[in-house]
Amino acid sequence: MQVRSDWSRRGLLLGSAGLVLAGCGRKVEETPASAPAKAKASDALAETLAGDWRSAADKARDQWRHPRQSLEFWGLKPGITVVEFWPGAGWYSDIVAPYLAASGGRLYAAHLQTDNPNDPTAGEIVEAYRRKLTERPRIYGKVEVTAFGPTSGPVAPAGTADLVLFLRNIHNWMAAGVAEKAFRDAFSALKPGGALGVEEHRADPGGVQDALAADGYVQQAYVIQLAKEAGFVLAADSEINANPKDTRDHPFGVWTLPPTRLSAPRGEAPKADFDHSKYDAIGESDRMTLKFVKPS
Repeated sequence: MQVRSDWSRRGLLLGSAGLVLAGCGRKVEETPASAPAKAKASDALAETLAGDWRSAADKARDQWRHPRQSLEFWGLKPGITVVEFWPGAGWYSDIVAPYLAASGGRLYAAHLQTDNPNDPTAGEIVEAYRRKLTERPRIYGKVEVTAFGPTSGPVAPAGTADLVLFLRNIHNWMAAGVAEKAFRDAFSALKPGGALGVEEHRADPGGVQDALAADGYVQQAYVIQLAKEAGFVLAADSEINANPKDTRDHPFGVWTLPPTRLSAPRGEAPKADFDHSKYDAIGESDRMTLKFVKPS
C-alpha cells in the first residue's frame, strides 16, 4: 500500500461468570452447560457497564463505542490477562479492570511513556489514571501500569497475555512514528493463540494513506498490513462500531465530531461562532473493529 507523509500535530462486579466470543460469523454449538454460562457472562458484563464508578458521560457513549458487543467479539473471558495500550483517562479500563478483578484476571495498562521528552504532559495523565485506580482498589483490583512509547520496554512479560487491546490509538502512534512498534510489542506480550482487538477511526478505502494520519482516520487495509507484518493473522472483522453517516471530510479531522468537538485547529482558541450541529448530527466516527490472532 502506498503511504504519503505530511506534516501533522502531534457495588463491584459479583461472581466470575465468563464472556464467550460472539459475532465472529461462525456458529458455535452450545452444550447444556454452555448456554447458562453465556447467560451469566452477559449478566456479569451488564453489571460492570452499569457500575456507579462509570460516569454518566462515559455511559452515554456506550451507544457509539458498543463496549459489550466489542469485548465479546474480541474474546474477553474471566480470569485472563489483558493488556490495554494507552488507556488515557480509563474509559475502557473502567469496564475491563473491574471485570477482571472480580474473576481473578489481570490487567496491564501500557500507558504513555512518562520519560518521553516529546510528551511533557504524559506524567500528569498517567498520575491521574493511577490515582483513580488507587482510590477504589476494591473495584479495580491490582492493575499493573507499564509504559508504551518510542523507547519503552515490554508492556507485559513476554508470552503471558491472552488479549491485547488497541482502542482508537493507531492514528496517534502513526503520528508519533511508533505504530509498527505497537504491533511488535503486542505480539511479544501475547501467548500463542492470543488475540489482538482493534478499534480505530476508519478512512475511505482505496486512497493513499497519510503516514501521519493527520485527520485521525486510518484505512482498514493499512491496519491489517501493519498487523500482518508483525506476525498476526486476521481472525475476524465486524461492523459493530460502524457509522455510515460519517463523511470523514470534517474541517478539523475526526476531532470535529463528538466527543472532542473541535471548533478550531488544535492549539488554537475555540471559535464561539462555530456551528456544531452538522457534526453532532453525525455522531461519533465510523470505526473498524478487528480481531487478530498470534499463531500457535
